[in-house]
Amino acid sequence: LRFDEKVRVVVFKSQVKGVFCAGADLKERAKMDDAEVGLFVRRLRNLMDEIAALPVPTIAAIDGYALGGGLELALACDLRVAASSAKMGLIETTRGLLPGAGGTQRLPRCVGIGLAKELIFTGRQIDGQQAFSMGLVNHSVPQNSEGDAAYQRALALAKEILPQAPFAVKMGKLAINRGMEV
Repeated sequence: LRFDEKVRVVVFKSQVKGVFCAGADLKERAKMDDAEVGLFVRRLRNLMDEIAALPVPTIAAIDGYALGGGLELALACDLRVAASSAKMGLIETTRGLLPGAGGTQRLPRCVGIGLAKELIFTGRQIDGQQAFSMGLVNHSVPQNSEGDAAYQRALALAKEILPQAPFAVKMGKLAINRGMEV
């Protein structure tokens, strides 16, 4: 995707109804030794960093659960659209873990330090409307009977981006991202 000049916007969605991304398989992770866990977390963090660094806008279409690494995936995207009924949270602390794929950096940039600490410390799950009210998602839409309302809104948002000058959009993304690091 990074090198395909025909790609102008990337929308992340799930093929599983009611779930955007449920995060890591904790039963699988429990079988790993410390070295394997370290490698797993590094690879996951690198994947999220690669998604965040894509030169084109990325949109997460959250039509269901986005928990742990699932929310970290959404946070790695530039824009997020959620169904009002979606459930999301960095729930790692409820499992004795820490968000390890960039959530501890990206969530505070998105909602502010105090709210990010509250959400991470409590492991609280919020719905799409709550996420919208705190600035975690750009749009919250009522879920439809097909279960893809967030995806449909994400496609509409992508269609708003497509007519814009590709170079200007890419440079705008780069300038914003670099400016946030200063």
